Amino acid sequence: MKKLFFLSLCLLVFLPEASAQTYKVITSVESIVPNGLGRSRIINATEDKDYKEYTSVQTEDDNSRNKSDRSDIRVKNFEETKLLNFYNIGGIRFQNIAANDALISSMINEMVANGWDLVHVTSAVESDAGDKDGQGIFITRYIFRK
Repeated sequence: MKKLFFLSLCLLVFLPEASAQTYKVITSVESIVPNGLGRSRIINATEDKDYKEYTSVQTEDDNSRNKSDRSDIRVKNFEETKLLNFYNIGGIRFQNIAANDALISSMINEMVANGWDLVHVTSAVESDAGDKDGQGIFITRYIFRK
């Protein structure tokens, strides 16, 4: 009887781990273009895509391509939350960074309140390469799991 009880308890503890998990990626793009000319946003796709529809297998004998057009990959339904740019005419704006942090925190808190766990954050920068470049973004991907 004790063994049956222990086995049942183990199943209850480990059963949720066996269920399928869903992941969601939300991206923030923050402009580091001087003079505040860039655009900064949080992007959240509101439709799903199946990567298999856009995947092909390449072999030495066959260079066949997937029949779907690249324009089919585009997501037309997404949320776009405005953020402030890192720079304005006077240079870097720490108030803008604090405001973006508040908006991103709000987004993360809402996702967590809706049952998502923030499991990974990754970021990258394409920064200004000198006087004549004038381009740059700071991109962060927030990966959630449910």
